[in-house]
Amino acid sequence: MKDLIDKIKSSITLSTKAEEYIYSISKERTVAKGEVLIRQGQAVKNTFFVSSGCLRSYCSDHNGKEHTLQFAIKNWWISDFIAIYNKELATLTVECVTDSTIIEFNAQKLDHIHSLFPEFEAFQRKNLERHVVSLHKRILNQLQLSAQQRYDLFLEKYPDIEQYTPNYHIASYLGITQQSLSRIRAEIK
Repeated sequence: MKDLIDKIKSSITLSTKAEEYIYSISKERTVAKGEVLIRQGQAVKNTFFVSSGCLRSYCSDHNGKEHTLQFAIKNWWISDFIAIYNKELATLTVECVTDSTIIEFNAQKLDHIHSLFPEFEAFQRKNLERHVVSLHKRILNQLQLSAQQRYDLFLEKYPDIEQYTPNYHIASYLGITQQSLSRIRAEIK
């Protein structure tokens, strides 16, 4: 929890009552590699802050092919935000890529924090802005950049992820085949 509290305190002044509320609505958990936190098609009630490790969100198409939307590493948030905010069933699956430590929040209680502690509005808005910018960049990169350029950016954003992430996860994130990923890596060496 200390990482999350420190992250919040780096953005806003956090009262003791607000900090106590965060502790009261959250649960720190250790989750094993391969554990699924959200499954496509289920109701979604929680959002997760990653203290350590790596998680990913992905969807499966009608042929069963996985498409990785996001990797979440230390100090990142992950969930199926479409399901939470549109009150729909999950379109994504969220799973642990490595053994991880997460802080789990009930999304409704976390959303309620704004009415109790208005200072959180700015913190949440900044998180949302960063998330929207990140997604827009990702979409533009998929449309405008070559596979090699997308891979280079991926390595900048996630420098250590190749150590513990299967190639097919990386390839699905980049929107390429595993064979294309292998060719790109061979050209680098």
